[in-house]
Amino acid sequence: MNDTLIIVPTYNERENLPRMAQTILSLPANVDLLVVDDNSPDGTGQIADELAAKHPEIHVLHRSEKNGLGRAYIAGFKWALERGYEFIFEMDCDFSHDPAEIPNFLAASKNQNADLVLGSRYSGGVRVINWPLKRLMLSRSAGIYVRVITGMPFSDPTGGYKCFRRRALQAIQLDNVRSNGYSFQIELTHRLWRTGHKIVEVPIIFTDRVEGQSKISRNIVREALIMVWRLWVQNGLRRSPRKPRV
Repeated sequence: MNDTLIIVPTYNERENLPRMAQTILSLPANVDLLVVDDNSPDGTGQIADELAAKHPEIHVLHRSEKNGLGRAYIAGFKWALERGYEFIFEMDCDFSHDPAEIPNFLAASKNQNADLVLGSRYSGGVRVINWPLKRLMLSRSAGIYVRVITGMPFSDPTGGYKCFRRRALQAIQLDNVRSNGYSFQIELTHRLWRTGHKIVEVPIIFTDRVEGQSKISRNIVREALIMVWRLWVQNGLRRSPRKPRV
């Protein structure tokens, strides 16, 4: 077993998963892959099982139904913590997150002793490919909205390409995480930031998916709008962290 685990949630990703698995296993970094499949009707779970049978670095966690990105990641985090992984990634299966960036995340985590490394699409400029202007404006507006209300200083607080240290996930009471869609990304980062954990950003290039369909919906956007205010209240109406972690 390696000390790094890449968690990839899947729902109808049969076109992307085999290529993603091959790309991750060919990286210069030694990593394991956990596929968390939500009973995909297109057979993604079966493909994941076939890949796992051929490669000991690949593992599969089957869930009985599709009930949100956040629940899939929580299940994956618990699986990782039970097995002693030190570096635990969130990453999309559609290649919008480039697996080649994984060594950069690990280097930032180790060299800066970071509890969480965020992949930023907007650090030092816009690094987004193939998004329509409307989607880009929604993403940028969401980031500003989060920063104004919570005070978090990060350029891309809604991004989903992340590397957690084991100690960071252990510090989060995973069963108390309420959000499930894109607000899940905001909530986890805020829980660590407000308690003084060290968070750093690394620039990434984000490319919109080519295969499959996006999972974003109006309900996901609505959840994020409301969750940000809840986080502000949870932090005692502060827009700064509590006492830094020693």
